[in-house]
Amino acid sequence: MISLKQLRYLDALAETGHFGRAAELAGVTQPALSIQIRELEARLGTELVERHPAGARLTAMGAEIAARGARVLADVREIEDLAKARAGAFAGPLRLGIIPSIAPFLLPRLLPEITKRYPAIDLILRETLTETLMRELVAGDLDLIIASLPLDHPQVETAEAYREAFMLVAAQNGTALPGPLPLSALADQRVLLLEDGHCLRDQVLNACGTSIAGSKRGGGATNLGTLVELVANGQGVTLVPEMYAEGISGKEGRVCASRFTDPEPSRRVALAWRKTHPLAGRFGELRDLVAQCMPR
Repeated sequence: MISLKQLRYLDALAETGHFGRAAELAGVTQPALSIQIRELEARLGTELVERHPAGARLTAMGAEIAARGARVLADVREIEDLAKARAGAFAGPLRLGIIPSIAPFLLPRLLPEITKRYPAIDLILRETLTETLMRELVAGDLDLIIASLPLDHPQVETAEAYREAFMLVAAQNGTALPGPLPLSALADQRVLLLEDGHCLRDQVLNACGTSIAGSKRGGGATNLGTLVELVANGQGVTLVPEMYAEGISGKEGRVCASRFTDPEPSRRVALAWRKTHPLAGRFGELRDLVAQCMPR
């Protein structure tokens, strides 16, 4: 009979395309994983993996079985979650996904509060881009995520936790702007943004609307730290989330952060989970906890 262990190992192999990385992801040795994949192939009477020196590729049959196996694993996790929900308390593993532009600033405030209020939770964190988080949430690989709205999917429920303003970061000398200032002031500035694919870039563009449509744009950086360094060296200005701006003063006085006039450009940070999740009725408690971590 096929075992859940074998399906988990095949799922890891499908995700990584490499026996070594799949073993690391599954928390076992490579020989142990290889043996289980061989036994699964023998049980099914078909080859599931094309093995080559550079890695491993699933056969057409292997890909189909891996996809079906992933659904089985998701159902098993739902059963486990249902049992926890019936017990009436948050306990055991809780898989939380969060986007990179929120994680470093929210988690230091949130994690101690979760530990204090729900000591039986074993929090498993996953930090990556919104598109990946949503895909893994719907697939059942994550229990809930923290990201910026909109998060549109028919299987997903969202609850806004807080609004976070965007603040302008400019060099102290040369391009420093007084604040608070209107968004229209950006029209004459070179606005630096993260590279395409980063959700924070889209959030800034959506929040500012036409205010920066006519401005010169630059950047292509992969993180906020690099953007701020570019600003400090006179390459332009940028917009950062409020919680990130709190640490701007640590840049040796080379940059300053200014607020915008009302209505300030902002992003809406929310929790999201599958509507069918057995703990869906209790995730609102975590939403309230996240909201409390945002300074007013």
